[in-house]
Amino acid sequence: MTSDWYEVWVDDGLPVPYVLFVFPDKELAGGVVVIDPKEKDKVVHSGTDYENAKMWLLEDEYERVEGRMTARS
Repeated sequence: MTSDWYEVWVDDGLPVPYVLFVFPDKELAGGVVVIDPKEKDKVVHSGTDYENAKMWLLEDEYERVEGRMTARS
């Protein structure tokens, strides 16, 4: 998956933190997808905008790792 940016979100309330990634949605302008790397990069949530995805993550008590990552080519 290639994009200009991505974010890392974690549920650190577990013995081993559970990690999810947030990427811009290539198919929906302004949309974002939440990817679970443990599930072979399965899209676990698709939001119409960033705030929608953020609220979904916060409901499950995920926390964003500080800073937005820049994808490398």
